[in-house]
Amino acid sequence: MTDLPASPSALAASTAGPDLDAGADIALRKLDDGGLGCDWFAPFNVDVRLTMVVHRHGPRDPTFRTDPAGAIWRTSLTPEGAGTLRLAAVAGTSPCAGAVPVSGAVPVSGAVPTLAGTPDSRHPGTCVRAAAWGPGARWLLASVPDLLGASDDPAAFQPLHPGLRRLVQRFSGLRISRTGRVLEALVPAVLEQKVVGIEAHRAWRLLLAWHGLPAPGPTPAGMRVFPPPAVWQAIPSWDWHRAGAEAVRGRTIAGAAAVASRLETAGLLPAAEADRMLRSLAGIGPWTSAEIRQRAAGDPDAVSVGDYHIPALVGWTLAGVTTDDAGMLDLLAPYAGQRYRVTRLIELSGSGPPRRGPRMSVRDYRSL
Repeated sequence: MTDLPASPSALAASTAGPDLDAGADIALRKLDDGGLGCDWFAPFNVDVRLTMVVHRHGPRDPTFRTDPAGAIWRTSLTPEGAGTLRLAAVAGTSPCAGAVPVSGAVPVSGAVPTLAGTPDSRHPGTCVRAAAWGPGARWLLASVPDLLGASDDPAAFQPLHPGLRRLVQRFSGLRISRTGRVLEALVPAVLEQKVVGIEAHRAWRLLLAWHGLPAPGPTPAGMRVFPPPAVWQAIPSWDWHRAGAEAVRGRTIAGAAAVASRLETAGLLPAAEADRMLRSLAGIGPWTSAEIRQRAAGDPDAVSVGDYHIPALVGWTLAGVTTDDAGMLDLLAPYAGQRYRVTRLIELSGSGPPRRGPRMSVRDYRSL
């Protein structure tokens, strides 16, 4: 690795997390079960599930769940420790308007800035109720706006293609989410390199089951927290093999974990610099870098060049033909700065050519 910034200021920025302005009005609440909660009025329309599902790696992802009420549960290893976050949209704006506590809640002073905005009947918005548990609870609550796209600017996207205009209307609640956690985006992206989803998701699930941390709070069954970098470095070769991930992917993840403290600064850098930093790591190419930046940095232009499916989906949707990476980039050229948003909309639409060609087969390295 050659060009990771190592200045003290850069390292401090990498772990600072969301701005915790203690002088702001406080709307944080202590919950009966030991968690913390708050309400946030997003001054825009956001579909919580649609925006957050990009962070799920398979239907049985131990770091991501959707409960029967439709709330999203997500775990994370924050700079302050392990945490679990629950997010749910609340009908109407009155809970946000008064920061109404949940049943049995106790107000907390001097904790984090209020996430409760001021609902305005003249403008659309979404009231979101958040709760968090564990040492990372405060950090996770303060990250809610970024997670739900407060840093995103959908208005910068001007769709020229009629099909894209329809998709923007159909998925009007989609925002580009930003977690601010680079290694957490890197590991599953590396596991997904050049393999089918079933294989990558199995490896992710097993590695989290064996080496992940217990999820704080009253979580759905089976949830785990992403383990610290030192744990990823120490995973023995036989566990990579048992999980179905070949040695090269294990080495790539261990190598990234070895420089994790500096690597986290990638989420704060301009896109080109972040891409250069990530690709300076052995085993990280343009596809993996884009997948990381999409999730950790909320980069709306990080197009996944080298993907097995996306070029065909883009070609079929925008031109009625299947195409390769070069053809995809030509079709996306008018949307420079917003190319990931285009591909995300197309993926969500389910649009694509008939599947007549051979599919990638599921490999199982555990039998080798």
